Amino acid sequence: MTGGGHPPFLVVGHLNKAHGTKGELYIWPLTDYPESHFFPGAVHIPGDENGENPSRTLPELTIESVRPYRKGFLASFAGVGDRTAAEQLRGRYLLRPFDTIDELADDEIFYHELLGATVVTVDGSTLGAVTEVYPVRPSHLLEVAGPDGDLLLPLNPRFVAEFDRERRRVVVDPPEGLLP
Repeated sequence: MTGGGHPPFLVVGHLNKAHGTKGELYIWPLTDYPESHFFPGAVHIPGDENGENPSRTLPELTIESVRPYRKGFLASFAGVGDRTAAEQLRGRYLLRPFDTIDELADDEIFYHELLGATVVTVDGSTLGAVTEVYPVRPSHLLEVAGPDGDLLLPLNPRFVAEFDRERRRVVVDPPEGLLP
């Protein structure tokens, strides 16, 4: 599963803030399958300042305990025993090796596969390239930079006709009036 241009690591969460005095951190999940990543014994790699690569200075983090909290989780990590230690991790992204990631269902797409993908309409018009994915409800939004400016397009089955992994293309069938 690690072929096909997949990165060695995927971002699965963000350490938003320290919680309490015993070293717990609030994790904002950045995955559709949080139960696959946030459980006792799961090992996470703190990202660098940009969240793109593993940190060169911070050790791996192993979850000791985790519990749901608001729209995320509160987790304790081995070796992080107080608020001061937790504050050192605040703002970091949590990475997992790609080979620990569950297989996707046929209609699912990894975030990194969308970035840079060409967006075309079913009639063949090129709208641009995906520059960002916004995980909002009820449907994620794709920011597409094109020759006529930026567009925000919904990423949902009624709008996306096809995702071609090999060609890195998102084929959309927009309703009348959506595009300028």
